[in-house]
Amino acid sequence: MRIARLVCWLLLAAGLLTIPAQSRAQVAVGISVQFGPPALPVYEQPLCPGDGYIWTPGYWAWDPEDEDYYWVPGTWVEAPEVGFLWTPGYWGWERGAFFFHEGYWGPHVGWYGGISYGFGYFGHGYEGGRWDHDRFYYNRSVTNVNITEVHNVYNTTIINRNETRVSYNGGDGGIRERPSREEESFSRDRHIAPVSVQHQHIQEARGNRELRASVNQGRPPIAATQRPGSFRGSAVVPAREAGGRYEPPANRRGNNNAARPDNNPDRPPNPGGNANRPPFAHAKEITPHDRPAPPNTGNPKLDQQYRQQEDRLYSKQVQEHQKLQQKQEQDHQRLAQQNANEARRQQVEQRHQQQTQQMEQRHTQQQQKMQERQQPPRQNPPPKPPKEKP
Repeated sequence: MRIARLVCWLLLAAGLLTIPAQSRAQVAVGISVQFGPPALPVYEQPLCPGDGYIWTPGYWAWDPEDEDYYWVPGTWVEAPEVGFLWTPGYWGWERGAFFFHEGYWGPHVGWYGGISYGFGYFGHGYEGGRWDHDRFYYNRSVTNVNITEVHNVYNTTIINRNETRVSYNGGDGGIRERPSREEESFSRDRHIAPVSVQHQHIQEARGNRELRASVNQGRPPIAATQRPGSFRGSAVVPAREAGGRYEPPANRRGNNNAARPDNNPDRPPNPGGNANRPPFAHAKEITPHDRPAPPNTGNPKLDQQYRQQEDRLYSKQVQEHQKLQQKQEQDHQRLAQQNANEARRQQVEQRHQQQTQQMEQRHTQQQQKMQERQQPPRQNPPPKPPKEKP
């Protein structure tokens, strides 16, 4: 359900007022978790499939439906533009929970939490290769390249002093690093969101039960792939070992997968935490939904146009949600300062509930209208030939 993107977008606004400036280089996706992801597993990098491919490291993603982390294998992805590099996503401890900051493409590698993903991503920048005019050159000391097929290579020894397998920044046991001024400046570059093959790669990983952390205990059987979405064959690389002991909190639903059916790769997009719940009373109560796959009409230019339309609507809705949450919080502060009676408090709460529901309804209608505009026009069937008279 493409409408599901609405709540994911709206939750994004809930924390924008309190996110530190250095964290805004990558916008926090509307998913918060109370315990951190497992350590990064140990695995080998598959062979680069050809010129122009950039390594995108694997990471732990969160499935709110199963309340479990799952591994998104590292893979090689063609750069969407000449000169663009990949800034990996990362988990960060903010406002009492772990939030995921989505990766992006841009002319520079920005801040990715100080996480050492390996293969050139050692916490800051990228040492696995560089662009020279319209060609990408690979550093053979940290990337797996077949020099008989890829000739644009070089060798620069990299001393990696960041050997930790920790997969998140901040919080208990997390990476204790902050972005440099240069990395903060890169957040103002022109960025491109993950491309369609990356979204498909994530969905493929989410539908694979063996990639759940509760099943593989931090050692995924598919740790890396040569191409996005290609989870079978000789180019699939398993993890050699887990990066550390996997110890999620007790009584998590994701800890008991034996009694749960396998994930269905073809299941519909997750409806998120708002299904079958009473109407929200406040903007801050919006819970996360899965981010849907990008438009895929088969026409790249049309897909880009649709994505731009979605991004503009997304920004507008985030601002509206942000303003509403701020206003409601100010109302609560005034009530506390005025020591308002119960009748007054109930009146304000009713108004807040009405405001929140109206905003949700308006945003849902906007999404529906956009989906209708993006639907391909129906083609009338060709006329039937006239019947021959006997």
